[in-house]
Amino acid sequence: MAVSVYQINKGINQSIEFKGLKAQYIWYLGGGVVLLMIVFAVLYIIGIPSLICIGFIGISGTILVLKIYKMSNTYGEHGMMKAIARKQLPKFIKVNSRRVFMI
Repeated sequence: MAVSVYQINKGINQSIEFKGLKAQYIWYLGGGVVLLMIVFAVLYIIGIPSLICIGFIGISGTILVLKIYKMSNTYGEHGMMKAIARKQLPKFIKVNSRRVFMI
């Protein structure tokens, strides 16, 4: 058996990176995998054949990994939070009176 050694930290004060995933995207992928396991268990308990469950979870897992890697490469460590914050800014501010500026 080959021993696998993974380097996690790239340096002091650098964000965590694992196999190309940066910072919070590692947690997103972990949460997605846990959610897929729960969905598999629910589908299996309902009585859906196991091959169909495995096929569905396999396709869903592949899509999940591809989407999270795409987000990690697109936004980087803090970019997604900045994009969400930018969407919450108002497009314009409407003032009905000048009283705000007179004080």
